[in-house]
Amino acid sequence: MEYSVPERIRGIKPFLVMDILERARQLEAGGRKIIHLEVGEPDFETPEVIVQAARKALSDGHTHYTTALGIPELREAIAEHYNNLYNLEIDPARVVVTSGTSPAMLMLFSILVEEGEEVIFSDPHYACYPSFILSAGGVPVLVPAGPEEGFVLQATAVQDRVTPRTRCILINSPSNPMGVCLSKEEVKALARLGPPLVSDEIYHGLSYGERNYSALEFSDDAFVINGFSKYFAMTGWRLGYLIVPERFVRSLEILQQNYFVSPNPFVQLAGVAALREAIPTAENMRDIYAKRRAAMIQGLKSINLPVHREPDGAFYAFADAHHFGPNSLALAQDILEETGVAIAPGADFGPGGEGYLRFSYCNSVETIGIALEQVGRYLANR
Repeated sequence: MEYSVPERIRGIKPFLVMDILERARQLEAGGRKIIHLEVGEPDFETPEVIVQAARKALSDGHTHYTTALGIPELREAIAEHYNNLYNLEIDPARVVVTSGTSPAMLMLFSILVEEGEEVIFSDPHYACYPSFILSAGGVPVLVPAGPEEGFVLQATAVQDRVTPRTRCILINSPSNPMGVCLSKEEVKALARLGPPLVSDEIYHGLSYGERNYSALEFSDDAFVINGFSKYFAMTGWRLGYLIVPERFVRSLEILQQNYFVSPNPFVQLAGVAALREAIPTAENMRDIYAKRRAAMIQGLKSINLPVHREPDGAFYAFADAHHFGPNSLALAQDILEETGVAIAPGADFGPGGEGYLRFSYCNSVETIGIALEQVGRYLANR
């Protein structure tokens, strides 16, 4: 008897930027010098105070299972962090610690979505959102959020797509791949539509103008996804969390017990140090990103890759490359082979991303300048 992969899994597409990264590493292994502007990974080392906390935790024997929801110290630190930043009163009992935000999304959509129910989110969007929704048996519903919409999810357009099958509205601010922040009024308008908000706030803290707004400021029924990877330069540590209405905590606890048992104990203690001691260092990193942002935007314009809306958060610039061909993956692959500069194809981020290229400015101003000069020469000769 032959077995096949279930249809809901076959519908999950490759994460194209990871394919670009894999090819870039193959070229590096063969001796090529590659400039990485493809992945959303801080190039900074994790702040030393965090590393020291992990070392101490290991030395003190924190190498065993914790409770599935996470250690109380970290849950309390996360609640305190949100309460201080956003003037909230979040109970630590609503915090679920996870081994990164990907497991958080996997579990969250598993408890939110019944077979055939819909999740509304923007197009373009983070590449993996549809994958988590499809894995849960849900149906992704895309709402255009291109240049005509200012690259943000418009409440009026979302309202037109709300049906009895709509389970939630997924938002991401600052956004990947556009680097655009939702304003206070925009988040408030989305929160008033009826379906609960699921708010991916992984890039909070990385904004260069108006402060970020949490969905929890506008609704107690919102679900927040966040983690330590971006703001604290802790991608490889795999530490994230959810803040959810209390009635969902037990279901998430049961899933965590079954899927992952518990987050790593020494990594959780490092997370406590991050929130309590490393914010000044993280703010210094943010200030450096701001300088890189300016260099990236100016450099892209100079090589005929316009950025229709300048990013005001995260560390990405979403550049329009339609005039260089309709296939952004082929263009990104060719740029990598010809110039040694790795960038993300817009097709990775939904139909609305096709024709764009995403440039990460997780690299020095000098290296960004060299990379864009090489890409510019390539484009001029196409």
